[in-house]
Amino acid sequence: MAKKKSLVIQGGVPLYGSVHLGGAKNASFKLMIASLLSEEPIRLLNLSEIDDVHVVANIIASLGGSVLSRGERALVIDGTRLKYHQMDQKYGDISRASTLFIPILLHKFSSAIVPLPGGDKIGARPLERHFQGLEAMGANIAVKKGFVHASSPEGLHGTTYRFAKNSHTGTETLIMAAVLARGKTILENAAAEPEVDDLIVLLKNMGAKIRRRPDRIIEINGVPHLRGAIHRLMPDRNEAVTYACAAIATGGDIILQNASQQHLAAFLEKLDELGGHFEIGDYGIRFFTTPQTRLQAVDLTTSIHPGFMTDWQPLWATLVCHAAGTSTIHETVMQSRFQYVSALQQMGAKIAYFSPPVSNPEKTYNFNLSDVQSSDCHAIKVTGPTSFSGGEFTIHDLRMGATLILAALSTTEQTILHNISQVERGYEKLPEKLVSLGAKINKI
Repeated sequence: MAKKKSLVIQGGVPLYGSVHLGGAKNASFKLMIASLLSEEPIRLLNLSEIDDVHVVANIIASLGGSVLSRGERALVIDGTRLKYHQMDQKYGDISRASTLFIPILLHKFSSAIVPLPGGDKIGARPLERHFQGLEAMGANIAVKKGFVHASSPEGLHGTTYRFAKNSHTGTETLIMAAVLARGKTILENAAAEPEVDDLIVLLKNMGAKIRRRPDRIIEINGVPHLRGAIHRLMPDRNEAVTYACAAIATGGDIILQNASQQHLAAFLEKLDELGGHFEIGDYGIRFFTTPQTRLQAVDLTTSIHPGFMTDWQPLWATLVCHAAGTSTIHETVMQSRFQYVSALQQMGAKIAYFSPPVSNPEKTYNFNLSDVQSSDCHAIKVTGPTSFSGGEFTIHDLRMGATLILAALSTTEQTILHNISQVERGYEKLPEKLVSLGAKINKI
């Protein structure tokens, strides 16, 4: 069994320098899967060296396909020789990508057996939004003993399907199902995230006929075949926000060489309200502080794109710990995303849960209200500024890991973080890049 790795962090150093963002985690493995729809190899560029990419590469190989590294951050995906329609249980335990393979396997074999997905424990992932759409396209879906069994003996056909609530992965699943289905598919209330658009760009380069229409509608006309293509992944906006928060929290100055203003618009708006500084140039975006910088409390509500991302919320919580006054954070996208709070409290943060007034919960919250547990909380108050202390903690999910690293960097004491493989799932060499910016971090 592989030994679990830990980080020893000595904080108190302002971070200074530049970072080149890798390809988006939430696009990378999904575009790898979509590449399997082609009758020719696909070349993907700007992929990050992260565990989620490696896991999906292993899944593709286990199904008979191939993923070859051909140059820096470049992979060649070939799904022309897929020969298995069933996925091993172990991949469901370590990845949330499993159900994305269903449309590919249905197009290839008219049958798919995949394990229910794992990934971060941040609340229920409403898979019925995926399954109902696939059923509307002619698939038969059943869940048996931890596996999803799908079949489409007569192939998939076009349909009109409306998502009851926004579903990022559900939208991507149905797009991949529709591009080779017979006839036209119209997806209503579809996700509008940039990562979804990145998938659409790849598929259109492969010959798919996809068009975005106003009011969150995506129209897909099925085609009989898809060809090879070359595609460069968009930069990771979650990685961008992580380094931006690290710059402000440590009193530093970091340039993100290829950061996109468009992708980060909601974050930049809130950062300006907070009192953090940034400059936009042809190189990307610079995030920095000055001797006059004084962060002030801000109220925040997460929401679906183009709003403030739920993935940014834990990072933002650490940042507003440095602001004067009481900030609020209302999480409306994920059912349970405050697992990091107790660790920050142990490090000295003044954080309290509260119940915000909500007149229409069904409309306000993007998760299924029926999944909510009595222990779930959806809002916190953060009172600062905070002088963080060190500590020793075990990381339970990806964003919690990045959040505690930020807190550890902004204290003058030592912090030890265990189980950093959770961070390596979605960040390419985060500790090493932080060290290059001046952080004092040892991996043990």
